[in-house]
Amino acid sequence: MLSLIPRGTLRCVACASMPRTAVAGRRAFSTPVAEQDDRPLAGIKVVDLTRVLAGPLATMMLSDLGESPKNGDDTRSWLPPFAPLPTNSTEGAFPRPDLPPESAYFLQANRNKRSLTLNLKDPKGQEVARRLVEEADILVENYVPGKLDKFGLGYKQVAAINPRLIYCSITGYGSTGPYAQSPGYDVVIEAEAGLMHITGEQDGRPVKVGVAVTDVLTGHFAQSGILAALLKRHRTGRGGRVEVSLFESQIASLVNIASNYLIANKEATRWGTSHPSIVPYQVFPTADSFLMLSAGNDSQFRTLCSPALFDKPDWAADARFATNRVRVENRAEMIRLIEEVLGQRTTAEWCERLKGKGLPFAPINNIAQTFAHPQAIAREVVEEVEHPRAGKIKLVAPATSYDGKKPKIYRPPPYLGQHTDEILGEIGFTAKEIQSMRASEVV
Repeated sequence: MLSLIPRGTLRCVACASMPRTAVAGRRAFSTPVAEQDDRPLAGIKVVDLTRVLAGPLATMMLSDLGESPKNGDDTRSWLPPFAPLPTNSTEGAFPRPDLPPESAYFLQANRNKRSLTLNLKDPKGQEVARRLVEEADILVENYVPGKLDKFGLGYKQVAAINPRLIYCSITGYGSTGPYAQSPGYDVVIEAEAGLMHITGEQDGRPVKVGVAVTDVLTGHFAQSGILAALLKRHRTGRGGRVEVSLFESQIASLVNIASNYLIANKEATRWGTSHPSIVPYQVFPTADSFLMLSAGNDSQFRTLCSPALFDKPDWAADARFATNRVRVENRAEMIRLIEEVLGQRTTAEWCERLKGKGLPFAPINNIAQTFAHPQAIAREVVEEVEHPRAGKIKLVAPATSYDGKKPKIYRPPPYLGQHTDEILGEIGFTAKEIQSMRASEVV
């Protein structure tokens, strides 16, 4: 990702690529990874000038990388937790013993990438960046609007170098409007764009979602926009600009909550795990923990009341509970009665009793239980790879399958500057030139 912006200054660049073949009028950029040639984006080169999460997630899903010469992506320093360095090897036996351990945060969003460090403030660094752009299919950046223009990497500048380039800008608030120059942070956007207002217990304080969901959503919007632009380029032969902001992504993700307000002027509120229009639909305490349980229609509610489950057939006939509409009106009493029944058994006992009955339910699993889930194991959601500094590490596998197969992780997340010499050599710099750039701290 490009980059660190300490105290408002720009410090660097980065990039990486997937296998590619020659394109008319441009040098071939080849990274032999033959076993991956059947990937949907095989042959596409991505220059990644992003950092932290939204941008790196987008480029991870496309697959490649870049960052600051001395420190790299901020998330490299977000530790603990981290992948421990080898303890049974001699001093310096693993690469870059001068670097801190690889942070878990950075590792989770940067698989299948290569790392080049580059100082964009140096004219020679800008020359390297132009060469990368000449051969790229996609450039992704997440700077405050206008920052990259100072280094010759604004959209109009790079489009003049490479008219086929897809240029994706990820910002906090978009490139226009009164907040355009404001940096974007997931937790701030969650608050400012409505998500915190609807997250938390009904009578409690607003809370953030347990993961940086606005960043994640923005990364997915960016990826889908880039893929659509690639399809358009295939039709027209021209590149273009894709713009995604955290603010607009979060608002678009309010879905029915947004529609309720826009169509019916209905303001939203917090409901905890409950549903404003369905009862029962929430987390309930059991004898030993918690259970998520829903009866989304009257037929499911009657099933819940049956002798095989709650053994409360009188509820289904009760005028206060017979239909969902009246259950919503009598929510407090309905929930109290259900809690009394669920409190008589453990979560495991209820899961066994509810299995196969056609009702949506689930235990509240912790993270260890999530990865131990039989479906997670069957679907191979974890993949182990060999990292050059940390040894074997486990990563979450890609979520999408193609032709019945899930893409394998073919490169571990890179350590800082791991591929600098490799990439510079591929775009035409000699060993002597690379040595000179290192001496002058261009890379």
